[in-house]
Amino acid sequence: MVRWRRAPDGEPEPEPDAYEELRAGFTAAVSHELRTPLARLLVLLESLDLPDADVPALAEQARGEVTQIRELIDDVLFLSELETGRRIVSLGETPVVPVLEAAAAELEVRAEHAAIAIRVSGNPSLTVPLRARMLRVVVDNLATNALRYAGSGTTLELGVAREGESVVVTAADDGAGVAEDDLPRLFERFYRADRVRASRGTGLGLAVVKHVVTAAGGTVEATGGPGTGLTVRCVFGADG
Repeated sequence: MVRWRRAPDGEPEPEPDAYEELRAGFTAAVSHELRTPLARLLVLLESLDLPDADVPALAEQARGEVTQIRELIDDVLFLSELETGRRIVSLGETPVVPVLEAAAAELEVRAEHAAIAIRVSGNPSLTVPLRARMLRVVVDNLATNALRYAGSGTTLELGVAREGESVVVTAADDGAGVAEDDLPRLFERFYRADRVRASRGTGLGLAVVKHVVTAAGGTVEATGGPGTGLTVRCVFGADG
């Protein structure tokens, strides 16, 4: 059992004697996640020696495995940076709508391939206490999560709105959704709902979102259900 205490900035952190346990668990999880694409990559490389090998197709699949490994390593390193330098996240205020629009434009081709429509809404004057790069990381991970799992023929709406004294950044899709039991665990590292365990995602995207948002003093929450889509809200401000 890991015990937690309050850090000087008020954030909960594990007691010193629990760090080794957490680090060991995280290292084991990373090792496990890396073994799968590495094993697939090895099989693909060995298949190149077969007499009837389709070399271009095998090479393309191998590139996909290398891409997944690179994405996993990048996400792990990014999480480590967040945990050792929390203050860098919330330097400055960034208008949200331009970042939403830029992310939607960059993901347009991928969204078309997934048969998912991306819409952007919100007041262009609303800002959040994040550096532009950090906000883009949040939006990209939220959008990518929907493109992977919402399902074809669905719509993803990226929006921002003021609710009382808070500013809320939302990614809402009307796709496959997740079971209610999975909702509280979506932001855990490497957690995947049963229906997406075979996916090529790193399992770290929503964990990155949570770390960035909470480092800036906000909160994240997910709502939805099977067949009713998934909505992720990032709340900044008095109610966050």
